[in-house]
Amino acid sequence: MLTRGTTTARTAVLAVAVLATTLILAFIPGHRGWFDAGVYYGTVRHWAATGQLYDYVRPGTPYGFTYPPFAAVCMLPMRLLGWHPAIAVGVALSAVATALLLYWIVDPIARRRGWCRWYAFGLAACLCGLSNPVRDTFSFGQVNLLLVALVFADRELTSRHFTNRKWQLLAGVGTGLAAAIKLTPALFIVHLLLTRRWRAAATATATALGATGAGFLAGPEVSRQFWTVTLWDTDRVGGFANMSNQSLQGLIARLGPQLPGRALWVAASLAVLALWAYRLHRAEAARDSLAAYSLTGIACCLVSPITWVHHLVWMLPALVVLADAALDRTRRRTLLTLCWLLQLVLSSGMVWLWRPDGRDLGTLFGGSAYVLATLGLLLALPIRRHPEEPRPPARPQQATAPAVRLPQRTAPARERPAPVG
Repeated sequence: MLTRGTTTARTAVLAVAVLATTLILAFIPGHRGWFDAGVYYGTVRHWAATGQLYDYVRPGTPYGFTYPPFAAVCMLPMRLLGWHPAIAVGVALSAVATALLLYWIVDPIARRRGWCRWYAFGLAACLCGLSNPVRDTFSFGQVNLLLVALVFADRELTSRHFTNRKWQLLAGVGTGLAAAIKLTPALFIVHLLLTRRWRAAATATATALGATGAGFLAGPEVSRQFWTVTLWDTDRVGGFANMSNQSLQGLIARLGPQLPGRALWVAASLAVLALWAYRLHRAEAARDSLAAYSLTGIACCLVSPITWVHHLVWMLPALVVLADAALDRTRRRTLLTLCWLLQLVLSSGMVWLWRPDGRDLGTLFGGSAYVLATLGLLLALPIRRHPEEPRPPARPQQATAPAVRLPQRTAPARERPAPVG
């Protein structure tokens, strides 16, 4: 039971953490001015006015809309809002998605370990807000946190602790919607198949196909343009060697143009997918669903041709898994050190300190620090058996009195049976 002094101390620590996080976010360089939200905002208005979707580019830049048409359908309500209200709604939606995600992955750990739940949630939110992927997602006005929340909503619906059968029928809808909005989360449908969640996999596939069909109905011409031309035009999103591209393809592109980039990327991606399938099988056998979903999110980032820094919000669950494992006494010091090192790397924005045309160790290790950290997590993310099972409550210690030996009652002689023989 918390005393008043303990509650006051935790409130003070959390208040200091929130204040420090706010000041860092306010003054740290790298504010993106909601650039991507501006692309979305201009695209849906251009689509409504001209019927064209993929010929729009934001004024003064070469960047335009790169998502499937269904994503544009989801963004059509932006037409009803002014620029600043649209930004406010986008920030609010990302904040709600972040809160849900932290509740789903941090709160069970706090309950299992007997921590103060609001205190653990608050500190986790501060660390989350300081990370470069989360900062960029909010600052660009991106949709990444919404997609992570959609996929992890399905994890909640398929968990052993969720018993409402009516809601369980919706498992897979979130994954299907995420895959229809952005193609990379489609790997989670393969995840559902490999873990033998047949109903959820079928629901996710049907949802993705239905949403894609809705995009065709809303814009047949732009849908044909996307699936036949725009999807394969990587120049629309910038060069592979861009320092913000923290995928395997980006790492290979920065190593030098003399390498067989496409062939090497295909071979590396197949190796990553094989490793992911093996580790996913181990996590499923151990009934460690958080590690399983974390591994799939990591694999999505690695094999995608373009993984901008803000896409790396898929790493957040893996960091929580690592932090939870670090608190086990057997390997506490090593894993805690690794946790803080990864948090420092992901919060530093260090990849921007190097040039994409550099051919030195700095570019390899510093400019590709995020993709190397992602690869390291795929290789060594801790998997534990039944980590989500709640710990049994401790039995209260009771003072025990010395045992008193009671005399045994003997039957009267007349009641004893007569001896035989």
